[in-house]
Amino acid sequence: MADSDKQPVNNMKPMTASRLESHKLTYTIEKWSSYSSNYVPENILVDAPNDQSSRWSSDSNCPPQYLTLKLEKCSLIDAISFGKYEKTHVCNLKKFKIYAGMTEEHMVELLTSGLENDSNMETFTLKHVVNGSQVPCRFIKIVPMLSCGPSFNFSIWYVAINGIDDPDTVQPCLIKYNKYREREAIRLCLKHLRQHNYSEAFETLQKKTKISLEHPTISELHEKLVVNGDFDCCEHIIERASEEGHFEQYISMQDYLPQWKLLCQHGSLEDDAKPGKRGGHQMCIDIDTETVYLYGGWDGAQDLSDFWAFSAATGQWTCLFKDTAKEGGPSARSCHKMCLDPQRRQIFTLGRYLDSSVRNVYPLKSDFYVYDIDTNKWLLICEDTGTEGGPKLIYDHQMSMDSQNSTIYVFGGRILTSTLLSEERPSEGSFSGLYSYHVPTNTWKLLRRDCASSLGGRDIKSRIGHSMLLHPVLQKLYIIAGQRGKDYLSDFFTYNIETDEIEVISDGNKKDSAIPAAGFTQRATINPDLNEIHVLSGLSKDKEKKDDSVKNSFWVYYINQNRWSCVYKNENSDQQYWSSRQCVEPCPRFAHQLAYDHKHKRHYLFGGNPGRSTAQRIRLDDFWSLELVRPLKDQVVRRCKHVIRKHRFQEIAMSNPVQALRYLQTELYETVNHKDKQETKEFQLLASSLFRPRLEVPDHLLTVHIEESQPHYSTRTQLFDTLVNFFPDNMSQPKGNLVDLII
Repeated sequence: MADSDKQPVNNMKPMTASRLESHKLTYTIEKWSSYSSNYVPENILVDAPNDQSSRWSSDSNCPPQYLTLKLEKCSLIDAISFGKYEKTHVCNLKKFKIYAGMTEEHMVELLTSGLENDSNMETFTLKHVVNGSQVPCRFIKIVPMLSCGPSFNFSIWYVAINGIDDPDTVQPCLIKYNKYREREAIRLCLKHLRQHNYSEAFETLQKKTKISLEHPTISELHEKLVVNGDFDCCEHIIERASEEGHFEQYISMQDYLPQWKLLCQHGSLEDDAKPGKRGGHQMCIDIDTETVYLYGGWDGAQDLSDFWAFSAATGQWTCLFKDTAKEGGPSARSCHKMCLDPQRRQIFTLGRYLDSSVRNVYPLKSDFYVYDIDTNKWLLICEDTGTEGGPKLIYDHQMSMDSQNSTIYVFGGRILTSTLLSEERPSEGSFSGLYSYHVPTNTWKLLRRDCASSLGGRDIKSRIGHSMLLHPVLQKLYIIAGQRGKDYLSDFFTYNIETDEIEVISDGNKKDSAIPAAGFTQRATINPDLNEIHVLSGLSKDKEKKDDSVKNSFWVYYINQNRWSCVYKNENSDQQYWSSRQCVEPCPRFAHQLAYDHKHKRHYLFGGNPGRSTAQRIRLDDFWSLELVRPLKDQVVRRCKHVIRKHRFQEIAMSNPVQALRYLQTELYETVNHKDKQETKEFQLLASSLFRPRLEVPDHLLTVHIEESQPHYSTRTQLFDTLVNFFPDNMSQPKGNLVDLII
């Protein structure tokens, strides 16, 4: 028995802007490279999936190939849809890129994705947003990268563009965008003039345009540092900026550092003092009382029915029930799911895995239980949710609790069937869809059915071993990865509870090391206050390798920035290595459980399967906490002071080596992080600067205009640019340089 918890969605509704419904936009073929069209140009907007000739086909399969569409009007584009032939076809686009812009010469990439090799139309979001406002476009370029069949030419069967072309809506966006571009162009000029000490031209342009280059605090920093060389005053400005909260954005953009803490070692304590070894168990947490609840699982030989509570305050486990079935609760099980309602202090559990040897009853029932924390009692809500409009008996699904609306969401999982009906039962590959359960009315509702191939129409691609998280503020379900048949999935999409819409964040077609690998039983949590999703890896598969692998990695997805960051990775697979690290960090595993207290920002990890092929029955019972930490404001101030004093030392060294050595040993020494080996080594090498004939200056900052009376202007400018990186973007000078635009 496997003790697991034992594509992008494309059926989008039209987007709206300014209360105006988006609609299908009219376009013409402006240009195609190495394309031949067998279809009548007048009918290019007609979707004819039964017509083999209704397509654009390339002359070869070698990039670059592209098709440029010109919209009839300047428009705000929301989405692009691809129609297909009525059957699978080797020329379908397995991978493509989409670009858009106001002219053919200046376009930006909006999408890298691919199509499923089927007959379903697929739709992808295409929003181009700059400075918080959507940018209009006139041209769209489709660039095929790979066809479904090896060495076959590319075919595009049908394209539809959705968006808004109403001038009353588009024109203000275009005006706003053009003003933004002009303002940024002037700011780049101001930055260039100041960098090269063209002070008169800088002041004239700023006075004429009345455009500020940056926040007054940063302008003050430039004057004190670059112009006056007042390093002490610069440090005071940095301290003041920290007190005013100007470094908060920088800190929020820094990667977390993981701090693991072993709460209970593998194999330690008596069996009755803590939960035993297991995988495929379930955990949930009450953040108000800081209590972790654990139920069931598979120990390598049998399913378990014990129910435990861990108190973070005392650091102790308490066995609430050795056998929940004897107390009116659920029977022994694994690959089930639990969710906790913090308002009503109730825990719900649904689903289980049954081996084929015990599925010789009909019908198989999906029992549904609730545990009341305050009364310490179990209650059977329903003997079979399948007869009440809910899911049939499933395992490896996901459950999320919307406490505000007293609603539970259940998605995915494999449907178990009785062995007595082998002739009539559906295949073991049957998957469950997306359901909601309203607790007060005891009512189930099917929201989306399972679609085996792609995500079209009203259906959704179900799976097992995935993650599903509810954001209570955004009212969205975030669904990540999982397994479908033999395929490990790496897609990432949301379901909007209020609008019944699905939005694709990542379709999983793009191979990217900057996102979590396709995985099964990876564990995810959410912090709705910080708008972050955390993912701890499980069983993953490299498409280029046949074998599964269990590796340690921890990822953070920043919802507002649509950005993944890997904050921790250890891919060592040597068992001796992990034996030596058993008190430092958890070994790689799958079928483990992760609970998260977003109030106190602490994760709890228990058990799982280490995946060692030589020990099929081995399970883990180690218990860990994990905290993610970022630099503190004081640490940022120290770093700023360190780079300021390092530069000051180099200036002193040019004229007075003895004074520079004294400064190195005192003021500069105070700002060094001596626990950082790299920073300590750099500090030790600074003494060599005392023997240099002059300060080295980067070539791109050298200019014949800088006067001899300001010999340090260029190097101080470089230091200033370094310090500016600690400030928010909306306070700072533009990131780019004017000279970089000249080819």
